[in-house]
Amino acid sequence: MTERILTTHVGSLPRPAQLIARNAARADGEPVEEAAFERELAAAVADVVARQRDTGIDIVSDGEFGHPMASSYDYGPWWTYIWARLGGLEMVERPLWGEPPPAPRARRGGEIALASFAERRDWSLFREAYSDPTSGAALPDVEKRRLRPVCRGPIVYRGHELLARDIANLKAGLAAAGLEDGFFNALAPASARFDNEFYESDEALLWACAEALREEYVAVIDAGLILQLDDPAIAENWDQITPEPRVEDYRRFTRVRIEALNHALRGLPPERIRFHLCWGSWHGPHVTDVPMAEIVDLMLAVNAGSYSFEAANVRHEHEWRVWEDVELPEGRRLLPGVVSHATNVIEHPQLVADRILRYARLVGPENVVASTDCGLGGRVHPQIAWAKLESLAAGAALASDQLRR
Repeated sequence: MTERILTTHVGSLPRPAQLIARNAARADGEPVEEAAFERELAAAVADVVARQRDTGIDIVSDGEFGHPMASSYDYGPWWTYIWARLGGLEMVERPLWGEPPPAPRARRGGEIALASFAERRDWSLFREAYSDPTSGAALPDVEKRRLRPVCRGPIVYRGHELLARDIANLKAGLAAAGLEDGFFNALAPASARFDNEFYESDEALLWACAEALREEYVAVIDAGLILQLDDPAIAENWDQITPEPRVEDYRRFTRVRIEALNHALRGLPPERIRFHLCWGSWHGPHVTDVPMAEIVDLMLAVNAGSYSFEAANVRHEHEWRVWEDVELPEGRRLLPGVVSHATNVIEHPQLVADRILRYARLVGPENVVASTDCGLGGRVHPQIAWAKLESLAAGAALASDQLRR
């Protein structure tokens, strides 16, 4: 029996107001004293690492503070950090969630193609709720035009200085907090989202992204950190295909994206890699999410040692039963979410413990690390986010006590 259930989270944590303001100013092209910004960023990372330790989180991150977001609530697409780190992109003015395609794009010559974000099936079914600013499910104005990248040249990695800064800040924070292990978030190729006007196909763009992003992956591993691959597209692409595709077609479409990711991970140690899958994590009904049972084997095909996924979200909590029939490969671990970013209610520690115990009894307690469904930064108020992490730690302690009996 494992000594105790360890705790972690998915990566994003609430940013300090000053850091949010600095990022917003830089994004708007306002003059920012860079040396002061870098000092504030390093100090913020050190503080958030120490606070995770003090809250009872065992495997911590930098809160993704080096990945800029404009504000704490209108957090925008989380993957946008990569825009400044890839060459071959040009910024153009387009709607935030993409131009609607000129014609239905569910299949083209037998191939699956993604519609715009605004045409998601869930968003279409509940358009009234998503459009109502008082509903709690409202989304940013899909017609609002903002600068977005378009691929108009060869994709190459050019974010070495920013990456080195972020790695150094996390390592300094870990050392100051007396911690050894920290994880670092990086984008998976399938979740790199921008329009393609250069490569002959979207699949060619996918493989180019895999080669470029490999540079991030290698650098993180070489720095002695745990690499977390953020890849919600593996699950949420399903909802972005109109009309609903056949499951076998979607699996074939997804398998190519797993192959590209594994190509990018070639030669890297799986035990230092964790893979995060979710269903997009926006606050909404999610009735058109693909079931976990349809993609769990695809998730396990990623050459990672640990797998993170939503397990507290009320649309997916019941799917713990999948592991009654699916065997976890030897040497792999599960990082199920046991507190959710989708509700302001703070989970009771005993409920957290119950959720942990379900997985521990199915795959073995030594193969379970208690986590969150998705990133908490920007999804709930900072006070609530930290209270959720406290409940996570308390629930893991309860589960550990119950497993020892």
